[in-house]
Amino acid sequence: MLSDAEQLVLRQAIESAETRTSGEIYVVIDEVADAFRLVPVLWAAVAALLVPWIGFFATSFGVTVLLLAQGLTFVAAATILSLPGLRHRCVPAAMADETAHRNARAVFLAHGVHLTATRTGVLIYVSHAPRRVEIVADAGIHERVGSETWEHLVRQISRHARAGRLVEGLCASIEKIGAILAEHVPVRPRDRNELPDRVIEI
Repeated sequence: MLSDAEQLVLRQAIESAETRTSGEIYVVIDEVADAFRLVPVLWAAVAALLVPWIGFFATSFGVTVLLLAQGLTFVAAATILSLPGLRHRCVPAAMADETAHRNARAVFLAHGVHLTATRTGVLIYVSHAPRRVEIVADAGIHERVGSETWEHLVRQISRHARAGRLVEGLCASIEKIGAILAEHVPVRPRDRNELPDRVIEI
């Protein structure tokens, strides 16, 4: 998903941000948050349920024709909406938000972002499909900063991503998170790097 040059730019941004703080910044880019294989089927079922009623009131077709049209509508809609380029576009926004939030929390725990010495790890999670951004901050920093700051950074990354400048948006947010961490948890003597600076792609 990222070129070697983009990986290098982001790694350097993380390294630079962490020189001022004992906190940790961890970035994960997820190609597909969820397959959502049932979503096209559900939309196809809705379309198929509507077809007979529309046909009944708008045409003079018999029951047999309407049932045939219903079956063909279901198969066609399910097939078309299952195409990779369309499947994630038909996922309801609330479902996409919940999936990204759940995955970000799972990644936060699975990758040990919660295990830093001062509990000041910050995860930036980006999902390409569907397009979502989450920031999860550990208790040691979240209680000092609050949700509004993280939500602002999420919107910043999302704006850049929609404009095709994801790496630029990530770099800007990494720099801002580094400044926040430096303010609350400045670098300590004998501080060590507890999480890899390379962006993880899954």
